[in-house]
Amino acid sequence: MAILKGKSAIVTGGGRGIGKAIALKLAEEGANVIVNDIGCEVDGSGFSKEPADSTVEEINSSKGKAKADYNNMSIMADAENCIKNCIDSFGKLDILINSAGIINDRLIFQMEESDFNNLVDNNLKSVFAPSKFAAILFRQQRSGRIVNITSDAGLGEIGKSNYAAASEGIVGITRTTATDLGKYGITANAISPVAKTRMNSGTVSTYISSELMSNNSDDKSGIGVSDPSLEWNPSLEDGTENVASLAVCLSTEYLPNVNGYIFGVNGGSIYVYSNPTPDKKIYKAGVFSMEEMDQLVPKTFGLGY
Repeated sequence: MAILKGKSAIVTGGGRGIGKAIALKLAEEGANVIVNDIGCEVDGSGFSKEPADSTVEEINSSKGKAKADYNNMSIMADAENCIKNCIDSFGKLDILINSAGIINDRLIFQMEESDFNNLVDNNLKSVFAPSKFAAILFRQQRSGRIVNITSDAGLGEIGKSNYAAASEGIVGITRTTATDLGKYGITANAISPVAKTRMNSGTVSTYISSELMSNNSDDKSGIGVSDPSLEWNPSLEDGTENVASLAVCLSTEYLPNVNGYIFGVNGGSIYVYSNPTPDKKIYKAGVFSMEEMDQLVPKTFGLGY
């Protein structure tokens, strides 16, 4: 059953990896797809039409309907042009999947300003820019679905201060977009996948350089507790298929009240993250003195971690 028949979608970063898997699944379910991809290298350098063209050819050869788009989603005018491309090509836009991203790992004391800014532009601004222009259209038509691809890097990963900042930014912009647009019948959700792609071959040790890892014999310096269920353990060949299926599910009209949530996918496991809530508290009707702080903070927050 083609559950998205008659719908039109944009998939940014749709030429490779998770974005490609989502584009193919959308088309399989009947959606017309704009495959956006600038065909850059993992670190954001370079340009090629081949990735987008290849995905489009695969969709069209399977009797789907797709068109390539090479606009850079980190540039506002390009993002607007991509939205216009979808309207010109298919007459409408119903679904926006933000999957474009790069990676460039450095330890925090090695991270250059350019490394940080470039990744935030390519990963975070490339979510904001198309979402802004899609939101204008979605608000007018009182319908629309936005699905953002993020990561767990913000929970703490070696050498990923830039990637973590962008990933947590995507979480925040997802929740805020959901709040801004929910009353218009529009939903925005995010997926944080563990999947084997050219950006992530599955484990931290395999995609961080050996030189970088040699400086970090103590994994995360003992900070935090790793959840074994979230470690790389795909039940499928590369883990992208279930990510794509969930993205399609969130793009349908079947989940109108699922809005502002962050889902995780790891192989055969699909889960939803709880929104942060206060854990422990101290309270005073007024200003705490330093003497009170010295007594209360260690007793309340200094134990059990």
